[in-house]
Amino acid sequence: MVKKSTNKPDTMQKPGIGTIIKGFFTHERTRFITGLVISILTIYVGLALLSFFFTGAADQSKVENVSVGDLLANKGSVENWTGVRGAFIADWLMNRLFGVSSFMMIYFFGSLGARLMSIKRINLLNRFIFCLSTLIWGSWALAFFFIDGYKDTFLYLGGQQGYYVTEVLKDNIGIPGTFLLLLGFFLIIAIFSSKRTIPFLQRVLSFSWLGKIHLRRKKKEETIPANEPEATPEPTFVAPASPESEYVFDTEEEIKKAEEEATQEKKKEKEIEPMPEIPETEPEQPMPTPTPAPQETKGEETKNDSIIITRPEGDETDYSGEGLGDYDPRLDLSKYVFPTLDLLDPHDQGNVEVSLEDLKANQQQIRQVLDEFSIKIASIKATVGPTVTLYEIVPEAGIRIAKIKTLEDDIALKLAALNIRIIAPIPGKGTIGIEVPNKNPQVVSMQSVIASKKFQECKYDLPVAMGKTITNEVYMFDLCKAPHLLVAGATGQGKSVGLNAIITSLLYKKHPSELKFVMVDPKMVEFSIYSKIERHYLAKLPDADNPIVTEPADAVATLNSLVIEMENRYQLLVKANTRNIKEYNTKFISRQLNPENGHRFLPYIVAIVDEFADLIATSGREIELPISRIAAKARAVGIHMILATQRPDTKVITGTIKGNFPSRIAFKVASMVDSRTILDAPGANRLIGRGDMLIAISGYDTVRVQCAFVDTPEVEHIVDYIGEQVAYPTAYQLPEYSAEESEGGGHGNVVDLSDRDPLFDEAARLIVIQQQGSTSLIQRKFSIGYNRAGRLMDQLEAAGVVGPSEGSKARQVLIPDEYTLEQFLNDLK
Repeated sequence: MVKKSTNKPDTMQKPGIGTIIKGFFTHERTRFITGLVISILTIYVGLALLSFFFTGAADQSKVENVSVGDLLANKGSVENWTGVRGAFIADWLMNRLFGVSSFMMIYFFGSLGARLMSIKRINLLNRFIFCLSTLIWGSWALAFFFIDGYKDTFLYLGGQQGYYVTEVLKDNIGIPGTFLLLLGFFLIIAIFSSKRTIPFLQRVLSFSWLGKIHLRRKKKEETIPANEPEATPEPTFVAPASPESEYVFDTEEEIKKAEEEATQEKKKEKEIEPMPEIPETEPEQPMPTPTPAPQETKGEETKNDSIIITRPEGDETDYSGEGLGDYDPRLDLSKYVFPTLDLLDPHDQGNVEVSLEDLKANQQQIRQVLDEFSIKIASIKATVGPTVTLYEIVPEAGIRIAKIKTLEDDIALKLAALNIRIIAPIPGKGTIGIEVPNKNPQVVSMQSVIASKKFQECKYDLPVAMGKTITNEVYMFDLCKAPHLLVAGATGQGKSVGLNAIITSLLYKKHPSELKFVMVDPKMVEFSIYSKIERHYLAKLPDADNPIVTEPADAVATLNSLVIEMENRYQLLVKANTRNIKEYNTKFISRQLNPENGHRFLPYIVAIVDEFADLIATSGREIELPISRIAAKARAVGIHMILATQRPDTKVITGTIKGNFPSRIAFKVASMVDSRTILDAPGANRLIGRGDMLIAISGYDTVRVQCAFVDTPEVEHIVDYIGEQVAYPTAYQLPEYSAEESEGGGHGNVVDLSDRDPLFDEAARLIVIQQQGSTSLIQRKFSIGYNRAGRLMDQLEAAGVVGPSEGSKARQVLIPDEYTLEQFLNDLK
């Protein structure tokens, strides 16, 4: 018996050192305990360092050149507040290593403890680099500037390490060189620590502040008469180099005072001398710009030489909010805690024992079948997966691959297997694959997938973890690069579990401020469980009572509202001069976009439509138009769509839908025709069901994956965990959508020809040219909804262009040619 492990061992499931190490990265409880221990030790060391300033002199002779063991034997002989060990640690850090800058170690380990306990979100890498560089620079700088302080004192401000390094530097590059080295080191740290450092250095090194001082003095000399006390200085301003610049005053009080003086002087003076041009300089710090007084007009000048010019509406070139720091969208729900792994159940059955005899028997039977058809193979090897074993064969020279592909049924009969699948050839390999179902398939739990290192460390914008491949590797993809997904499969083959796996993986990775869901569920039971996270993750129409869309009419309205949201987002991208949502949000986070101009942080929106076939059956093609528009152009603005259906036939998945949904997931389907409809290739009909699926993302090679299993109670635990936390006041509000306004009114109302549709003339010309009175013709040609096309047909009937409805037949066209129509339209006007 040979044991083949079909699942990489999950160290979180086993006690011991492995569990502690793995749990440090994944388990919430272990992370919190580790952070608590680090915080307590950090406080202890901090107290030891602080006590050193008061007790170091008394303890110096006791801890220097004495081992810790000897100190412990003489308990209570030190003065340090934290005892013998604390006195030894303080002396070691302060005097022998880094001196006073050792407190930067306390700062870092305190930050690490806070991060592990989820008290505060901190970028540990940036914090580590900052603390390390400051620790080293502080030690050298204190040793350099306080070198004389090392004589007759118990405290080495820079530590012995700093002292020795400084002495080496002074001997090699001299005192000026050492000073310049420390100055450059400090500026580099400052540049990486603050975005305002480089603009500040540019202003200082350009010496623009000297011109500003000279400008102030000159103005005082011009405005203050001799032998009179010096008056309050006029507000400092910056003359514009272009008409779109603004003067920037020093303070708010000076702004108000300058405006009052300007108003008074304007009333008294009839003629004002023009202001001399002054080279534009940049103020040292950005200050609020003044609001023009009601009496002033654009471009007017006053005696105090102040001009107020407003920016064009929507202009972002002069806006800067860098002084506020980066915007953090997660601060809206700063206390939000992501779901923990213990909310999921370990469904894995553990290691599956596969006998070597079974593997050899299957290999031998495959050889026999191929030999019967005169196909010789050079080698064969097996790879055991959770539900399928892959047998890779290398045919001998001269064997046609197409001949092997026709033997699926013969090999399945020989192996007594339910269904086998032949991959000829395997992409990227010079082999042919034969996938044979295992007798005892293994369940892949969602917990093992979420806990995997690949998922925990992934940097995808919208990470989706689907399950494991036949080689037991976690399969993931980025929905942003998909960018839209078509899911199909027969009833009971795992389609709903797959959708739950997609939602679950996104909930474990994305904050409520970064992601919203639009869920359309005609069956009313699949997504109702997610109603509890309405105010965290869901988006809906403003007047919708239920956050989960269940009615076909509401689905049409919601999807059309998404189209409006898409158009609104594109307008924001145009105003911000960006090409996609990632560039836009980066600009907004760095405070380069002004919220007063309508800019806002844009969360990703994932629209999931279950039972698309049912919507097509009830709403006709009216629902296909917004879906096609969203799929065609919504990717750039962060709106992604997932369509799921049980019936992957051409009446449901039309050419338009397939063209705009490049990524496909196929669970087991009934026939090869259905497989070709969803994947453009056979194979889905050969799957074994129960989560077995084929995935093709954005045209890449098809991959066979066993879907991760997440049960309904697990989903309940997750949504309960999220729903109990502080949430937004309401769900994410989509734009309002009115079918009457969008489509031009309802069909069947009293027709008023004085209020004709703007497309009336064009529709009349189309009908007369085609000599076909069809509502669907108008709908297709002008890309409008059924309601508006029906209203246009009613108006054409009332005007006498077409006859009355004749059931399923096209209406009779009453105007014979275009010339007669043009005369008719002129008379109608």
